[in-house]
Amino acid sequence: MANENPLAPADEIGRRIFLIRGKRMMLDSDLAAMYGVPTHRLNEQVRRNAKRFPADFMFQLVPKEFKSLISQFAISKKGRGGQKKLPLVFTQEGVGMLSGVLHSPRAILVNIAVIRAFVGLREIISTHGDLAERLWKPENESSEHGRDIRTLFEVIHEFMNPPESPRPRIGFKPK
Repeated sequence: MANENPLAPADEIGRRIFLIRGKRMMLDSDLAAMYGVPTHRLNEQVRRNAKRFPADFMFQLVPKEFKSLISQFAISKKGRGGQKKLPLVFTQEGVGMLSGVLHSPRAILVNIAVIRAFVGLREIISTHGDLAERLWKPENESSEHGRDIRTLFEVIHEFMNPPESPRPRIGFKPK
C-alpha cells in the first residue's frame, strides 16, 4: 500500500464510515490502512497521546458492537488468529486529532480526504433533511397519498435514528 495513492476515493472512504452509538465513526484498521501504517502503531500513538482523544472523539467497541459490525457490514477478521483486541473507532474530530499525532505528509493528505468524506456525508444527510421537511408539510397530510408518504417517512426515520438502548453501568454501584 505504500506505493499506492494515499487518497482513497471519497465514496470508498464513505463506505468505511459506520453509525455506532448514534455517531458516525471509522475503525482504527481502516484508518491505519489509509495512513499506510500497521493498526497497532496507530493505536500505540493514540495511547501515547491519550489526552488528545476524549471519549467523544474515540472509544473502544464492546464485543457486542464488534460482532454486529462483523455480521452486518461483512468486516472480516484479519490474519490467521483473528483480532486479539477490540477495535478503536474515531469520530470526525478524532480523525482530525490524528493529524497532530501522526506526523507525515501522507497523514495530512489522508486526514483532509477523510474529513471531506465526513462533511460530504453530513451534506447528504442535510439534503435528505430538506426532503423530510417537504414531506412533513401539511399540504401532504390532506390527501391519502400524502398520509402514505408520511407513514413511509416515519418508518425511514425510525431506521435512520434507532433508539439508543440503555447500556448497563460498569463498575461499582453504591447503594
